[in-house]
Amino acid sequence: MAFGLKSGVEGEPLKEKKKLTAAEEAWDLAKTVFYAVAIALVLRIALFQPFNIPSGSMQPNLLVGDFLFVSKPAYGYSRASLVYPLTRLPIEGRLFGKAPERGDIVVFKNRKDHNKDYIKRVIGLPGDEIRMINGRLHINGEPVRKEFIGMQMTVCGARMREAPIYRETLDNGVSYIVEECDGDNNELDNTPSYYVPAGHYFMMGDNRDHSQDSRVLHAVGFVPEDDLVGKAERLFFSVDGSKARLWEVWKWPFAVRYGRIFDPVR
Repeated sequence: MAFGLKSGVEGEPLKEKKKLTAAEEAWDLAKTVFYAVAIALVLRIALFQPFNIPSGSMQPNLLVGDFLFVSKPAYGYSRASLVYPLTRLPIEGRLFGKAPERGDIVVFKNRKDHNKDYIKRVIGLPGDEIRMINGRLHINGEPVRKEFIGMQMTVCGARMREAPIYRETLDNGVSYIVEECDGDNNELDNTPSYYVPAGHYFMMGDNRDHSQDSRVLHAVGFVPEDDLVGKAERLFFSVDGSKARLWEVWKWPFAVRYGRIFDPVR
């Protein structure tokens, strides 16, 4: 019996693998990077887009420093689903379009602010009448249920202080917390009636006194359905930037909000 290395063909010795040249190794590396970037782009365009919360307009439900995934299939695809600068292409309509529900938290492109991504809650659907009266949301002439929960320490403007929080419950059963830093007498707490046009949505922030949303017509106004990016689904990370600057690596473990990681977005 003969002993020795064999290949897949009986009796043939294994051939030594050919050593790659420096140029071939560089080409292999370039292909690997290309495939990785291509896969990441496909996933970002077709499925999920990461998004971070840059402001306190959705407090107390979403905080500055939260990172979340936005589901693009939730509402179908439009030019807003693409990556910059493709979002500026003159494409109209949605593919596999689905309408958001009242109460959904969505990311959309704001044409009035250089096509920047905004995140707000869907309050008004096409054909709705929306109005704020003394801090109370009214939809189609009916006041939305609003219950006082208590006082909570929060960031109002640039400083921490106590502010009242309330639970709002919409007619479809969606319930969430809103924050009223300035009580019920802020300029956005009493508005005229807004009539949502066909193919558009009315968006509001949960931080009712510090949110630039559809109530401010010149800055946001009614949001076209083609500008919807997707539905905010779940947090994947959260960090309190006030506890650690970027260069303060030793403080990072203490700045992470571990209790918020993987929380669903409500």
